[in-house]
Amino acid sequence: MVLDAAASQTPGDQAHSALSELCRIYWRPIFFFLRRQGHSPHDAQDLTQGFFAHLIESRAYARADREKGRFRSFLLGALKHFVAHARAHERTQKRGGGMIFAQLDDAAVAEAETHAANWHTWSAEHIYEREWAESLLRRSLDRLAEESALAGKEELFERLSSHLAVTNEAAVPYDELAVRLGRPVATLRSDVARLRSRYRVLLREEVRGTVADASEVDGELRYLCETLAAA
Repeated sequence: MVLDAAASQTPGDQAHSALSELCRIYWRPIFFFLRRQGHSPHDAQDLTQGFFAHLIESRAYARADREKGRFRSFLLGALKHFVAHARAHERTQKRGGGMIFAQLDDAAVAEAETHAANWHTWSAEHIYEREWAESLLRRSLDRLAEESALAGKEELFERLSSHLAVTNEAAVPYDELAVRLGRPVATLRSDVARLRSRYRVLLREEVRGTVADASEVDGELRYLCETLAAA
């Protein structure tokens, strides 16, 4: 998305749409980082929206060079620079507030705030990277849900999705699902194995889009998994 937008001579509707999609996917790592740095929920919300507005209007995304590292690192560096000069960007913040994407609403912010209990033991950078990993997982799962719906298997996916979690302690037992769905347990296990396989493929695709080279995907996945596992 970023490369396509950067290649455009003018930030037209297509570039704006692509970057708005990036905002929708990655607002949480930005918001969480700002909260851990001490900004109030309201200020962090304004800064998050202002940052993405500035990213689009200034075309700062054009400096995201694939050959110079991971996109998550570029985005965090750009955020730190934006916050350091936040007063100069005040007008952009006000223009960007609520304009770029609708995901950062009160309900979403309130949901994000429920994670605050763990923040006292984590650095802002760790929170950012953890939420980055969560965003990639969430994006991959959303794509899997969309594919299942298009294949006419929306209900099956919804019933089995708890078995796709990293820890499936809350997963509904297979024998109970078999009764609800009218499918043998063995078939359900095969369904879950198929979904997990596709989930891994989609996650690799999401990670591939954020690193310079395909050879870096495995290392990035390992790093993100370690980040998620860290307490």
